Amino acid sequence: MIQSHATISVEELVNILEPLIRRVVREELAEATEADIFYLDPDTLLYEDMLEISESKRQKKTELYSHKEVWDE
Repeated sequence: MIQSHATISVEELVNILEPLIRRVVREELAEATEADIFYLDPDTLLYEDMLEISESKRQKKTELYSHKEVWDE
């Protein structure tokens, strides 16, 4: 059997994992909200954000943002 080992930089790894992690976190938060695992006050911005995420997920229009867009770094 032939084995091949590729070297990947930390930056490349971050670029690969970051969108995946963001997606998983958003999906888990949306699912937790729908399952009434925790309560969010409907008058909060986080509640509005979660509704938007939930609707985007239903419409399969979930948009992931880059680290730069989120943190402006």
